[in-house]
Parts: sequence; structure tokens; C-alpha cells
Amino acid sequence: MTGFIKSNRRNVLKSAAALGTAAFLPSMAKAQSSIGDILQSPQRGNWDDQFDSAGSSNRAAVDSRLPILSPPTVSYVEAAIDNYRGIVSNGGWPLVNATQRLKVGVRDNSVRQLRQRLIISGDMARNSGESTTFDSFLDAGLKRFQARHGMVADGVMGNYTLAALNIDARTRLGQLETNLVRLRSMSGFLGDRFVMVNIPGTELEAVRNGRVERRHKTIVGRVDRETPVLSSKIHEVILNPYWTAPKSIIRKDIIPLMRKDPTYLTRNKIRLFDGSGQEVAPETVNWSTDEAVALRFRQDPGKINAMSSTKINFHNPHAVYMHDTPQQSLFGKFLRFESSGCVRIQDIRELSTWLLSSDSGYTRGQIEQIIKSGESTPIQMTTPVPVYFVYISAWSTGDRVVHFRDDIYNRDGVGELETAATAL
Repeated sequence: MTGFIKSNRRNVLKSAAALGTAAFLPSMAKAQSSIGDILQSPQRGNWDDQFDSAGSSNRAAVDSRLPILSPPTVSYVEAAIDNYRGIVSNGGWPLVNATQRLKVGVRDNSVRQLRQRLIISGDMARNSGESTTFDSFLDAGLKRFQARHGMVADGVMGNYTLAALNIDARTRLGQLETNLVRLRSMSGFLGDRFVMVNIPGTELEAVRNGRVERRHKTIVGRVDRETPVLSSKIHEVILNPYWTAPKSIIRKDIIPLMRKDPTYLTRNKIRLFDGSGQEVAPETVNWSTDEAVALRFRQDPGKINAMSSTKINFHNPHAVYMHDTPQQSLFGKFLRFESSGCVRIQDIRELSTWLLSSDSGYTRGQIEQIIKSGESTPIQMTTPVPVYFVYISAWSTGDRVVHFRDDIYNRDGVGELETAATAL
């Protein structure tokens, strides 16, 4: 993702340095971001400080089976906005001026600032004290904060966590207000079963009868090839799919690769076909020009196929779809903005089973057998399932847990709301 705006990247680093983080910036710079103020907000509200941080040491403490797209979520966000208005009117929260990575056992004056910060945002109880030693209570509170922000909840305050902590309360209030509008527009009946991909959250929810039955990590489009917001219906699951390269990828990726390595297509089992369906030998194409764009590039099914085992189709004007990937290691990354616009799904065979078992009666075992055969097998959905790609960067699903994500595509209203994810 080399299309990152360099001036913003410099501002990110300057901001972190101003907070005293220079001691550990170099080792973690690729995974960090800083977000400036985005919106002015209404000035009054009441802050209820009765938060319960017990059991907050892992991701489960902030997860919910309530779908992000639901009427109750709208109500919870409205309540969160009232609470954040109260935080703002009471002066917000303190900056954490850390000069080192904070974790259990560290003693530093900035630990007291961190403790106060987490108490105000509800990640720690009000009676958590003012100690300058990073103890187990603070560890639990920081893990809760990290989980609410989609981070690995490891209880270690590195640059990325520090940057998120030091986003001021007005900014967070602005995010909630902006996303409330989006949530309200999607709060009607979306289907007895539906699939939702939250682009900035890089996560998929499979919902049945108002309850999230499955969640999957996703990989979405990088900043120069964004995943679009859309509504459609899943009508087909293809096991062992052929992959046909879009013209944009042919032009931007494959042609440059062929100029460097003429064996690329053969090694990756990609075959060329002309308009009449006749196969074309790669060595007959002039790769110094763009004439290859007129050809069809089709990759055979198999483990190295760009979609690996599965493709999930739904009609849309953007020619995007959901699919498996041979690059499973990417799902272990925190920042998963890697694709050319389509959405890659972790553990997609479970999602396929969820889609097909109730519709066509396919079991996981049958799906595995078809994949093992290597034969491309399209399966039409008897009852198409609604699918929604949405852009929600702030929400709440109850229990006073408020979630925030980075505005990877800068859609929340102001250019400062960008992240270092764009530098990957």
C-alpha cells in the first residue's frame, strides 16, 4: 500500500514524538497510527460512571451476539453519544505521555495517566486507584480497551495503542455521531438470515433471526483499491472455482509481472483465451504493450488458485465477490487491508456450510469431498441470502461497550482520520 499520503504519515510520527514516544517508535512504526480531531460536538450530557471492568482481560468481555446492523445497536449508540457528551463537557480524558512501552510490572508516572484515561472511558472501575505501578487491574483494563478497538488484547502499550488512547473525546464523539447516521439507515428488516461485512472492522457477521451465529476475520481492499459499500444477495457458492482476472489486475499486476518473469502465467496455472474461446500461448503475446488486456486470463482450480477452495457470488456493479485465499497467514495480521477490492474470508468452508446446509442440505463433509475432488462445482442457492458491505467505524452493542476502528478509507468526514495501515 504505497499510496499513503506522506504528509499525513509525517504528521503521525510528529504527533507520537510530541507525546514522548520516540524511545520505541522505530521498532513499531509500521503498525501505528494517530488520529486528529474530526468533528466539533454538542457540549452537554450526563456521564454515568458505573462501568464494570471485571472479567475484561480478553476479547470475549467486549464481544456480543447482537448484530452491528440492528435497531438495538442504534439505541446503544445513542446512549453512548450521551455518555461521550458528558465526558467532553467534563474535560475529556488526559493524554498519556509515555516514554516507554508500558506493561505489567513497569513503574512510571505515565502509568497514573493511563489509569485515569481508562477509568474515564469505562475500561476500569472508578475505585482502581492512582498507583504508578502497572498492576494486574490495569492490565485487565488495557486489554479491554484494546479489544474494543479491534487490537490484539495483549496488555502491552505500544505505539498503536498509545495513539488510540490519545485520540481525544471530541473525536470519538464525532465518530459515534457520524456512524449513527449510517446505522440508522440500515436498522430496518434485513432478512431472517443475512451476511454483513464491516469494511473498517475487517470482520464478517453471519446473522440468523437477529443473532450473530458466526464471525469471520476478513481481508478487504487496500486504500488504492477500496472494497465498495453495497447491498445484494448471495445466489451462488462455487467450490474449486476458476479465477478470471479482472482487467484492472491484468493491467496493473499481471502485465508488469510478465515483463519481469515470462514464466509467471505457466507457473501459476493461468491460461489465456481470446474472444472466440481459443487458448492463446503466452509467448505469442507482446507483453511490452497492453494488448493482453483484450484476452481472458483464467486460473485453473487448485491450492494456488487466487480464490483457493471457494468463491461466493452476488450480483453487483463492482464485480466483487467473497472468496477463500491460499495466503492464510494474512488473517493473523492486525491490519488486514490487502486485497484488490474483493473480500477474503477466514474459515470460508464454515461460512459455506452455514449458507448451504439450510438452503440445499449440504453438510460440511460433502463440501470437503467436493473440494477434495478438485472439480469446479457451482451450487445455486435456492433462497438467496442478503449480503451487505458496510462502513461502520464506531458502534456499541450494549453493556456500555463502545467499539472504534480506524477510518481506513477516510470516509468519516475529515482528512486527518487516516491510519498508518495505508503505509503497509
